[in-house]
Amino acid sequence: MLVNYRKSGEFEAVKEDLLLAIRDRGLVVDYTSHIGNMLERTGKDVGSAKRVYLKAEAFQFCSAVVSRRTMEADPANIGYCPYVIALYVTPQEPKVVRAAYRKTLPEVDKLLDGIVRAALEI
Repeated sequence: MLVNYRKSGEFEAVKEDLLLAIRDRGLVVDYTSHIGNMLERTGKDVGSAKRVYLKAEAFQFCSAVVSRRTMEADPANIGYCPYVIALYVTPQEPKVVRAAYRKTLPEVDKLLDGIVRAALEI
């Protein structure tokens, strides 16, 4: 299940707020996936001209504290790491930035929800 929030604004400004909210918790983004660019670049190759996003990126990071606690409780929880928050803007709503993340474990969800709410000023 995905949790999805929205905010009126510009993608780059919301992105900076999200990255700041992640850093404010002592976390480091270790990978940025440029999903929108990839879909735009490969659309013709897969037989589609539909534009899904105006902008779309996903930010991957982890928390040593939260990850350790959840994995000590159950080593299979490794499947929840790294954490990902995606930001995107659709052609239908060019002035609305959406933030989404996958629901996982309660402790991880609390962390991700706090980051997104801080970034979107909810």
